Amino acid sequence: MNEPIIEAVGLQKRFGDIVAVQNVDLSIYPGEIVGFLGPNGAGKTTTIKMLIGLLRPSAGVARIGGFDLQKAPLRAKALLGYVPDQPFLPEKLTAREYIQFMGGLYRLEPKIARERGEDLLRLFGLTDRGDELLGGYSHGMRQKAALTGALLHQPRAFFLDEPTVGLDPRSARLIKDLLRDVAAQGTAVFMSTHILEIAERMCDRVFIINKGAIIASGTLDQLRAGGDASLEDIFLSLTGDPAEVALLDE
Repeated sequence: MNEPIIEAVGLQKRFGDIVAVQNVDLSIYPGEIVGFLGPNGAGKTTTIKMLIGLLRPSAGVARIGGFDLQKAPLRAKALLGYVPDQPFLPEKLTAREYIQFMGGLYRLEPKIARERGEDLLRLFGLTDRGDELLGGYSHGMRQKAALTGALLHQPRAFFLDEPTVGLDPRSARLIKDLLRDVAAQGTAVFMSTHILEIAERMCDRVFIINKGAIIASGTLDQLRAGGDASLEDIFLSLTGDPAEVALLDE
């Protein structure tokens, strides 16, 4: 079996006396699209930030491609790409300048960065807008520019936090198709989303987190345990309050 590209073992995060994430174990393999689901405040973003090295865990280990993010951060981070729900982009750069900037960060040859960047701009319909400042881009265009920068070095692990929020249906469909193509090339995709329909249709497996702990994981069939419940029903039965669960049974 292939070794996991994304791995967490006993991952924990405390903020003072508050335990935000507790004992998270997960393994994501090449070519998988894995959904990360949970209510607001459940610990999704905190977990992702530990997995990409933006937060130091209070306990446990996070690895990318076998490299410990605390012991070998440069080796690990060179293998990953990340797009947050609200991408921060340098507003005084054009999209093409941003591509060259990101290419430099990942130590790509300028010619390779330029060629890959143009391919991605073409894919996202931004070729004619590539010399405009990012500060003038709409939310959807900024999301596409962020995806371009994150995919430029062809990461082995790709993290997305609510990738389709605020996008029109055409752009959302484009990103969903893109993620399938990225996974088909052997990249492990780890995606946080509130849109359960996307997770149900796209993801090979899902992890459900609540109050900082993983409470369920597996394929949709495994989570159904022989039944025919939708992912929404399963999610609410695991994370909802008693009143919400009672409504499901009516």
